[in-house]
Amino acid sequence: MAIPVKLEVFEGPLDLLLHLIDKNKVDIYDIPIVEITEQYLDYIKQMETEDMNVMSEFLVMAATLIDIKCRMLLPKEVNEEGEEEDPRAELVEKLLEYKMCKFMSYELKDRMITAEKSFYKRPTLPREVNDYVEPVDYEQLIGDMTLAKLQDIFNSVMKRQEDKIDPVRSTFGKIEKDEIDMELKTVYIEDYIRCHRKFSFRKLLEKQNSKMEIIVTFLVILELMKMGRIGIEQENIFADIMITSKEAV
Repeated sequence: MAIPVKLEVFEGPLDLLLHLIDKNKVDIYDIPIVEITEQYLDYIKQMETEDMNVMSEFLVMAATLIDIKCRMLLPKEVNEEGEEEDPRAELVEKLLEYKMCKFMSYELKDRMITAEKSFYKRPTLPREVNDYVEPVDYEQLIGDMTLAKLQDIFNSVMKRQEDKIDPVRSTFGKIEKDEIDMELKTVYIEDYIRCHRKFSFRKLLEKQNSKMEIIVTFLVILELMKMGRIGIEQENIFADIMITSKEAV
C-alpha cells in the first residue's frame, strides 16, 4: 500500500525554483541546472490541480529549464564584447527579482501585523477646558497706538477713498442726449491749446460738462495729434497725459 505524500503548495514556478535552490543549498549564481531540472519535473508529475492556467505556468518554466539544459551542453556562445554568455543568466535575474519582492511582501505583512497592535486614547478633556477662551490683553493689543496715530490712519483711508473717485465721471448725472457742435468744440480746444501751450489732458476733460463733450474732446485731440499740431507724452502708465502745442507762437 502506497503512503500518500502531501506536496507543498507554491505560488508559482519561481517560488518552486527558489525552494529547490534553498533545499539543495546551492549558489543561486551557479545553479546545477541538471539536478534542479530533474527535481522540478518530479514535482510537476506529482502536482494535483485541474487549473490549466496554473499548470501552464509550471510547464512553461519546465520547458525553459530544459532549453537551458540543452544550451549548456552546446559550445558556449560569445557576445559582441568577446565574453562567454551564461544560458542561466536571465533565469538568475528573474529569481533575484522575485526573491526581493517576496521578502518585501513579508516585511509589509509584518508591519501590518504590528500596526494592528497600535492603540490610542480618545481625547477626554473636560468641557470647561474645551470651552476656555483666553482673555484678550487690550494693552498688548493696542501696543504703542495712540489717538493721533489712529486719526492719521483714518485720514489716510479716507484719502484713498477720495482718490478712487474720478473727478470727471463722478459728475455725470442721468443719461441725456447732447447735441455737440464738432466745429465749435474744435475751435474751443484750439484756443485752449494756444493759451496754455502745455497742459494736462485730465484738466481739459474736467472742464467738460457732459459725457458727450468728453468724447468729442477726445476725438478732437486725436485728430490734432494725427495732424502733428500737438504732442503727447506720459512719464509712466499712471501719470497724467501731458499735451504740448507744436505750433509756433
